Amino acid sequence: MSSQDDQHTATEEAVGAARPTAGRSRARGRRLLRILLSGLLVAGLAFYVGSFLRFAATVSGYQNNDAARADAIVVLTGGSERVKHALTLLQAGNAERLLISGVHPETTPKQIVSSTASDLSLFSCCVDLDRNANNTLENASETAKWARENDFSRLLVVTSAYHMPRALLELNSTMADFDLVPVPVQTADLVFDRWFEDPRTTLLLAREHLKYLLAWARIAVMETSAP
Repeated sequence: MSSQDDQHTATEEAVGAARPTAGRSRARGRRLLRILLSGLLVAGLAFYVGSFLRFAATVSGYQNNDAARADAIVVLTGGSERVKHALTLLQAGNAERLLISGVHPETTPKQIVSSTASDLSLFSCCVDLDRNANNTLENASETAKWARENDFSRLLVVTSAYHMPRALLELNSTMADFDLVPVPVQTADLVFDRWFEDPRTTLLLAREHLKYLLAWARIAVMETSAP
């Protein structure tokens, strides 16, 4: 056999030996990738479950703050019970002024009075209507503008208990220098202290928790990218 044939045979043997090694490296890389992805999935799931349990505990742990006092009250629309509760606090003297944020452009004070069984005279002296906000983010923006224009520093925040964490998150992102006092409105047909026994309450909390996480992520990105 010539030296040229010997070299050719040696090359083939080297290539043949390298192929299993390369195959094993690729297989090892795929296994590591699967392990990494599985780890990320488990970590993400653990974060979500832990975050949801903390969220549910926060909602169920809200205390009655009806005796709290402040410069003013803001109520975020989303149900007549919220507005009725805020008007009751105003009439009881818990604050001197009220902002109803997120009022439909065509809704009149008389219609609000009719749906809440409140006093129309309050609207001529002590109630402001925000008709610009269409969501919680815009509620926070309009509330911040109103509070600064009126030189308020302490606000009672009235909204449903399940909505309160996200409302405070949005408000604090634009009103970090304000004292915000949560006044949660409980919903009669929802069971927050034993939410895991009521599918309707569980589903509501899950939806609201997802909205909370999305708002938290948006605010975190904005704060990180801010100069």
